[in-house]
Amino acid sequence: METFSYSAVDRKGNQKKGAIESDNIDKAIATLKADGLIPISVAEQSLLGKDIELKFLSSKPKARDLSVFCRQFVSIISAGVPIITALEMLSDQTENKMLKGAISETKRSIEKGESLASSMKKHTDVFSEIFITMVEAGEVSGSLEISFVRMAQQFEKEARLKALMKKATIYPAVVSVVALGVVIVMLTFVVPTFQSMFDDLGTKLPALTLAVVAASKLMQSYWYIFIAVIVGVVFAIKQFSKTMLGKRIFGKIELKLPLFGKLVTKSASSRLARTLSTLLAAGIPLIESLDITASTMMNIYFKELLLEAKDEVAMGTPLSTPITNGGLFPPLVCHMIKIGEDVGDMEAMLDKLADYYDEEVEMATQALMAALEPMIIIVLAVVIGIIIMSVMLPMADMYKSLETI
Repeated sequence: METFSYSAVDRKGNQKKGAIESDNIDKAIATLKADGLIPISVAEQSLLGKDIELKFLSSKPKARDLSVFCRQFVSIISAGVPIITALEMLSDQTENKMLKGAISETKRSIEKGESLASSMKKHTDVFSEIFITMVEAGEVSGSLEISFVRMAQQFEKEARLKALMKKATIYPAVVSVVALGVVIVMLTFVVPTFQSMFDDLGTKLPALTLAVVAASKLMQSYWYIFIAVIVGVVFAIKQFSKTMLGKRIFGKIELKLPLFGKLVTKSASSRLARTLSTLLAAGIPLIESLDITASTMMNIYFKELLLEAKDEVAMGTPLSTPITNGGLFPPLVCHMIKIGEDVGDMEAMLDKLADYYDEEVEMATQALMAALEPMIIIVLAVVIGIIIMSVMLPMADMYKSLETI
């Protein structure tokens, strides 16, 4: 396909400029007219004039972006505006480039006669499986607005949950980086200033001082190796975490870590209850709902448990049985699902469960932060204290020797 630069006027008389991809100039003009634009000039872009699109710099829309999109979409179509016009309006005001492009392409697909859900399926990197399924259910049942309202609530809760998890991890990460930086600075610049003094003492230095001086020399001579090793280790861990073995190992570590393991379990419980409730309320079958819910799980063990539960439910087993036998979710989750099955109102029970675990995640995050702060400060104090002691010990020995003279 070729890329064409165009200048056109919309229905309101506003001039628009941009680029469009098409097989030839005639099809490009036809596409612009189909979008409600009156072409003024359309020309093929030269090699130097082409827009450079750095896709790796385009960030995926966040849950908050999708929530705003859903809320605005409902507000517009509730006013009687056609879906195509609503999508055009939303595309013009959306800031995220990936979401903006997906909305525009979705609008074009609808103009060609496709449904909203099938048009969104072409952009799975933007619209999640649960989103597309909810839209499809809304189109079939004639309750598209309700589906978008539920998804807006789902994205809002998801954004809040992610923010809490990020809050729990960003503080120790930042402090660890700062601590590492302080150690590097002290070994590279502070310790060497005392090294000449140590050499002039002519006495046997303590083992601690010798170790710190040796580390300082290594840091000054081979700093690039240290950086390469750190980058290599981080890269290797990141790649290993994407493999099945890595997902299992890190997933097990997540669950076993003190405090953090409880946070992971509670966040998984909240995600299970909220997602499953949203899908079931939209009329999605339980088996399909479990499959979609499993895909939202971050920890591999929770994901596999839900997939196993889906298979057992398909064979006629109540959902509460595999959830209980799995041993990963807290007893409250198992009991509430069992009660929901008994009274025939699982959606309401899951909603209450989701609200409860949203609060539990927030409390667990605060507890984790309260525990990590003093621990990190103590570790940092120990590391810095060792370096300071390595400098002070020879000086103390020197003062003792002077007192004896």
